[in-house]
Amino acid sequence: MLLLQFSTSHYCRKARLALGYKQIPYQVENLTPALHILRIKPLSGLTTVPVLLPQQKNCPAIVADSTDIIQFLESYQPDPPLYLDDPQQQKDALRLEEHFDESVGKATRFVYYQFRASAGKQIDPSLMSQMVIAIVKVQYGINAKSSAVAADTIANAIALLGEFWQDGYLVGDRFSVADLTAAALLSPLGIIPAYRHDYPWLFEKIADIHKLCREPLPKNW
Repeated sequence: MLLLQFSTSHYCRKARLALGYKQIPYQVENLTPALHILRIKPLSGLTTVPVLLPQQKNCPAIVADSTDIIQFLESYQPDPPLYLDDPQQQKDALRLEEHFDESVGKATRFVYYQFRASAGKQIDPSLMSQMVIAIVKVQYGINAKSSAVAADTIANAIALLGEFWQDGYLVGDRFSVADLTAAALLSPLGIIPAYRHDYPWLFEKIADIHKLCREPLPKNW
């Protein structure tokens, strides 16, 4: 299998965590933002990553979007499962996956790039890195005000996780797509000292999930 991705994308990390959890061999092709459209759009008709090319018999040629990738992997290799047996619990897990995808993951992007453009600039002050950060900020309307709103969304998510992750799982009594998604989409915050200081348990849990899924932690943690 071949995963088309941005190496720093937390949505692509979500797909890699799923592949690693299921111990499915795969390769990655790292794309350059903006230029990636030339590779992605002819394949999927979309402009976003991740995109998985299963390259297997009796499989679709292309699976786009991290949520659809996990759904495909569940049918391709059910064990170990990321979906839950109980219908109501599975409904809750998918609802949380969608919440993190549509709200928390986007908020993380705002806070992360605002940090990288300001106090975290020294992490990689190279011209190329700063150009990419500037492009992303313009593309998504990231600024001090929008990042503050995003920080509130993240605070609410961490409060939710605090009720469950310190003793168990988000849904039911085992690891699921909900836990994987939360770990992937909050992982960029690990480079921000204030979050590491205030929520050490959060990043311990994220690290444990990365170990479970055989995925290296993000750079600069």
